[in-house]
Formats: sequence, C-alpha cells, structure tokens
Amino acid sequence: MNNYKIIIQYDGSNYCGWQEQENANTVQETIKNSIKTILREDVNLIGAGRTDAEVHALGQVANFKTGQELDIYKFQHSLNSVLPNDISIRKTDKVDESFHSRFDAKKRSYLYFISRSKSPFFNPYSFQYRGKIEIDLLNKLSAGFIGEKDYTSFSKKNSETKNKSCIIYQARWRETSDLYIFSIQANRFLHGMVRTITGTLLRTMEKALGENYINKIFSKKDREAAAEAVPAKGLFLYKVLY
Repeated sequence: MNNYKIIIQYDGSNYCGWQEQENANTVQETIKNSIKTILREDVNLIGAGRTDAEVHALGQVANFKTGQELDIYKFQHSLNSVLPNDISIRKTDKVDESFHSRFDAKKRSYLYFISRSKSPFFNPYSFQYRGKIEIDLLNKLSAGFIGEKDYTSFSKKNSETKNKSCIIYQARWRETSDLYIFSIQANRFLHGMVRTITGTLLRTMEKALGENYINKIFSKKDREAAAEAVPAKGLFLYKVLY
C-alpha cells in the first residue's frame, strides 16, 4: 500500500471540529469525501490532532493509504480544487507505509491569539480581551505548567481519555503591535485543555491570585476548579513535530 502524508490548513469556524461524527460537518469528513471524489475509493484519513469545534489549523497533519500510485502535484492540485475555500492542502508527500500521523507525533504546538483592540480583520480569529495584559506576569505564571502533570482540572469533564497526564515543553507569551500570542507545546493535549489553560492564566493575572492558585487547581483534579475557557475562534493548531 502507498502511504501519503498531507499538511492541512483550515478555518474551523464552520466545522464541528476535526473528527468525523454523525450528523455533523467536520474537517476530516470533508477531506475524506473530496479524496474519494478524486480517487474513487474510500480512504481512512488519520489526523495528528483532534481539534475542537471552531478551532483552526495552520499545520494539521494527516495520512491515508491507497493502492494507487499518485502523481503528488496533480493530486494536491485536484484535491484543493474540490475542497471548499476554508480548507487547503499545503503539502503532500509519500511516506513509509508504517507512518502514522497520530501515534508517530512527538510534539504538538498550538497558538492562541488575543487582539489588543476591536478589528474587523482579527475578530474572526482572535479573542478581544478588554483588560490589561501583563506579559511578564503571564510568562512567570506559564512557567508553572512546564513538565509532566495531571491535567484533569484543565480538560472537559466528558472526556473519554482516562490518562490525563501530559508533558508541556513550552508555554510562552509574546506581543505584536496588534496581538498578544500564547504559544504552547506538549506531547499531547486533552479536550479543551489549551483554552482552559489560557483562560486560567488570564484570570490568575487579572485577579492577582498568584502561582499557588494554579497549583491548587492542579491538586484538586476538578474541571470546576479552573477558570472558564477562552473562545475557540482564537486557537490554532500550529505545528506537529515527528
């Protein structure tokens, strides 16, 4: 079997997330149906990360297998022609048959965008935070997330994942003239985890609650202990590393 890896960008605004589900419009299903239109066969499309509803991607990775030998350039051009404008295949490669986009991934990176002021251009893809952002304080607080920890308090209660342990390698804030950007990298992320971490950091900053507040949230292992998640529209799956 031939195994092909694709790198995907998508605007998640009109989708119920990546993962295919019954009676819902998803990115995975949309791409699968488009591939079927071109190859005239069903494929099992495996994604590296299951982004939530309305979450976007700059570098989602997926792979599928087929008995057909594809002309990569022609296939990618054809696939992009069939896909809606809010999904784009950025790169296509033939890879080893054993490659698995999800299980072979070592690290995943997300970006969260916060707009400094109202903007018709940034509004669909960022959260307009009306308070004062203290970058140095947020970076100090974010350092407490580095390492391996149990993220039960930062994942949705209905999550089917039993193992809630994740290793965060980087959690850093920076600012531009228009945006505040939170970047976070880990071996894996739980359902709703990045948005809950972001919301908790902002709440800790604005209420001057300190590092002990975050430590207590970890120890309680209860989603209700953490702050409200920030809106999905500001979150992007940035990169998957292998």
